[in-house]
Amino acid sequence: MTENTQPPSNGPRSAPADLPTQYTPADVEGKLYERWVERGYFAAQAKSDKEPYAIVIPPPNVTGSLHLGHAFEHTLIDALTRRKRMQGYETLWQPGMDHAGIATQNVVERELAKEGKSRHDLGREAFVERVWRWKAESGGQISGQMRRLGDGVDWSRERFTMDEGLSRAVQTIFKRLFDDGLIYRAERIINWCPRCLTAISDIEVEYQEDDGELVSLRYGEGEDSVVVATTRAETMLGDTAVAVHPEDERYAHLVGRTIKLPLTDRSIPVVADGHVDPEFGTGAVKVTPAHDPNDFEIGRRHGLPQITVMDEHAVITAHGPFLGLDRLEARSAVVAALRAEGRIVDEKRPYRHSVGHCSRCKTTIEPRLSMQWWVKVAPLAEAAGDAVRDGRVAIHPKEMASRYFEWVDNLHDWCISRQLWWGHRIPVWYGPNGETVCVGPDEEPPAGEGWHQETDVLDTWFSSGLWPFSTLGWPERTESLAKFYPNAVLVTGYDILFFWVARMMMFGLYAMDGVPPFHTVALHGMVRDQFGKKMSKSFGNAVDPLDWMDAYGSDAVRFTLARGANPGIDVPIGEDWVQASRNFANKIWNATRFALLNGATVEGPLPAAEELSSTDRWILSRLNATVAEVDAYYDDYQFAKLSDALFHFAWDEVFDWYVELSKTTFAAGGRPAEVSRRVLGEVLDVTLRLLHPVMPFVTEELWTSLTSGESVVVTDWPRDSGFRDAAAERELAAVRQLVTEVRRFRADQGLQPGQRVPAALDLAGTALAPHEEAIRSLLRLQPAGEGFAATATLPVAGATVALDLSGAIDFEAERKRLTKDLGVAEKELAQTTAKLGNEGFLAKAPEHVVDKIRARRETAQADIERIRAQLAKLP
Repeated sequence: MTENTQPPSNGPRSAPADLPTQYTPADVEGKLYERWVERGYFAAQAKSDKEPYAIVIPPPNVTGSLHLGHAFEHTLIDALTRRKRMQGYETLWQPGMDHAGIATQNVVERELAKEGKSRHDLGREAFVERVWRWKAESGGQISGQMRRLGDGVDWSRERFTMDEGLSRAVQTIFKRLFDDGLIYRAERIINWCPRCLTAISDIEVEYQEDDGELVSLRYGEGEDSVVVATTRAETMLGDTAVAVHPEDERYAHLVGRTIKLPLTDRSIPVVADGHVDPEFGTGAVKVTPAHDPNDFEIGRRHGLPQITVMDEHAVITAHGPFLGLDRLEARSAVVAALRAEGRIVDEKRPYRHSVGHCSRCKTTIEPRLSMQWWVKVAPLAEAAGDAVRDGRVAIHPKEMASRYFEWVDNLHDWCISRQLWWGHRIPVWYGPNGETVCVGPDEEPPAGEGWHQETDVLDTWFSSGLWPFSTLGWPERTESLAKFYPNAVLVTGYDILFFWVARMMMFGLYAMDGVPPFHTVALHGMVRDQFGKKMSKSFGNAVDPLDWMDAYGSDAVRFTLARGANPGIDVPIGEDWVQASRNFANKIWNATRFALLNGATVEGPLPAAEELSSTDRWILSRLNATVAEVDAYYDDYQFAKLSDALFHFAWDEVFDWYVELSKTTFAAGGRPAEVSRRVLGEVLDVTLRLLHPVMPFVTEELWTSLTSGESVVVTDWPRDSGFRDAAAERELAAVRQLVTEVRRFRADQGLQPGQRVPAALDLAGTALAPHEEAIRSLLRLQPAGEGFAATATLPVAGATVALDLSGAIDFEAERKRLTKDLGVAEKELAQTTAKLGNEGFLAKAPEHVVDKIRARRETAQADIERIRAQLAKLP
């Protein structure tokens, strides 16, 4: 037998009175967290000689508050870092927040609107000061909520994407990219929000099904006419061509010719382009290069003019009767004008189609031709793809790698400029004679009359893409950068694999001499409601995790989220699951309190093998197997499986069996009781340590009570000692089988759980014999005294249990009950058999309905067999 995996401690506290009879999370969680922070448990030391383990927090918006998605992701990251800290690594969980350009600017602009002002009334400098003031007073409430959840982050290293150090990093990498020709300025199609008055990134566009109208329009006359369809009729004012497929014979005679564009005095060419799908619609499409990304590319290939017909507010600027109309007003007016000219061939109203909206203000996005700053991503994306292909970075689950490659291998140049005031202002100055100068962090901007700085700011994703190394002091070569870069793993949702992960990969490889920012990308899914539906305020199913924490405790929320976390798969969650996790926390509390009341201890080494009972050997064997199983699941980021393994070991094997079996040993006293007290202490010590990363609060309170140790946060992670005892496991499996079968029989007979009945046990020749006293205790079986007459005999696991139920059951009443149940089962069998024998029913009924009827028949057959067997056993 190996020795204890934990060095001997000072033993248990003298009295379990330290533990209240019930666990109340609110009385425990806050004080424990502040104690952890005060003692510096989460602080990472760059000078440490320990092996580093670093993870960055996906920086939440400064405007944000904790939602279930945050709680889910933070639980997984915290579990990883807590385990690694216990394993002896120098762990850094890097916290911080994103300045969230559009979201934050919108918040402050709404405040100004309440005062009857706009940002333009203040001016840029005063407005930015106002935003900083808002951040200091109201921003970052999520930090306090992270403490509620138990996030073990190093608060001394908290960073903000607009703080001085990170701003220096942004300016440095912009300058390098610019000097290397990887940043340029050009006019392209972008996502434009007419409300926020800025370009926005793809991830800030939310698509939803909207009611619109699909209108088919005829351009040209007679045989030289073409029919095109659109949901945005107002953009036809900016059409500069009609495109058809080069091999579409229907339009071959028109390619190269021009046709009249309705409602205008212009003629436009018909061009042949392979982008057009000849099978879709009429096979001809209108081309508006200034208002559609696909049309823009067609326009570039064919040298078409780019006519902008809307301003930044989405108001029509084209001269004529539509000038000054909002785009939606213009849409109706254009359709009406076309109808008057007889140009409308067909209309479909309403027409459901996917429309992009600004995620911040919900305004419909307008594709717009605009002069913007861009990153030339081809060489950066190639490097990001190679880092995964050559194994420097692993994507987990590996099935997600194909989605990553699909993205980075086809990545378009990235629009990085935003028409905002809040953010990192682009470090470019324009001169009076058309000069363009990019200024680095240690350079003075050009001075003199006519010089001015670019007014645009950078996309928030630009600064967050630097997060793994800018937070460590880059561009300076700091001790922290040397120690903690690259990070061990990035834990994030698959939904931002393309937007954030790819950008960090590109920037990390570029800035850090080809060293990727992390070794592994562990992707998780999205949190959904118990029916698998996306959580949303509009759906009425959104949940504030703080409400669940208030009701059930943070450990219950964390354990529920971890138990649903299969790699890359969405996580359904319902309140009843959180309640079940709360019950688990209570079970842990009550079992540990029982152990303390009965003298369980961790003092000294485990007893020698010859002193251990088969029950002791069984639980120690199962304990070590569980340690190995949990380790393997952690290393594979299988949070659901490790949580499930811990749940079933703790509840099913430790609490429901070993603790119950120990009661008989404790009652008998003597050396066997001392041995079991030490074994129980060992099992609870290790179990609490295994549970700690996912359930930090209840395990801390219990572990310190059990061991008098300083804190489970900084104790050692359990190790598999290698001890296994297959014979003990088989022996206890037989005990559990016998007890379970007899309990089921008792329940079938209507006996109350605590009701005692006489019984004769024939355990001779089986491994069950040493456990007779425990078996009788668990099953509430009295010895077979004088006058004993067996009314039921159960052969189980090679043994025989004879029960005398004559004084425990009203046999006549029981016979009536079972006979009634038998009649119901027989009727169900007859009905389901008749349905399944009906050829007409089988021909018409859906397959899942037929399967359900088959299942009902099988259940009825099983019920009939069970009830008849019970009736046969009645005297």
